[in-house]
Amino acid sequence: MAEKDRIILVGKAWEIKAKLKQYGQTYATVKEWIEANR
Repeated sequence: MAEKDRIILVGKAWEIKAKLKQYGQTYATVKEWIEANR
């Protein structure tokens, strides 16, 4: 996997969990999330 294919989340554990839950409703996979943000 190349570096451009990574997502780095920074914050407190509860903030990261909330953000993942939010993005989980929009994107079915991490691959879709990465491709949408290129």
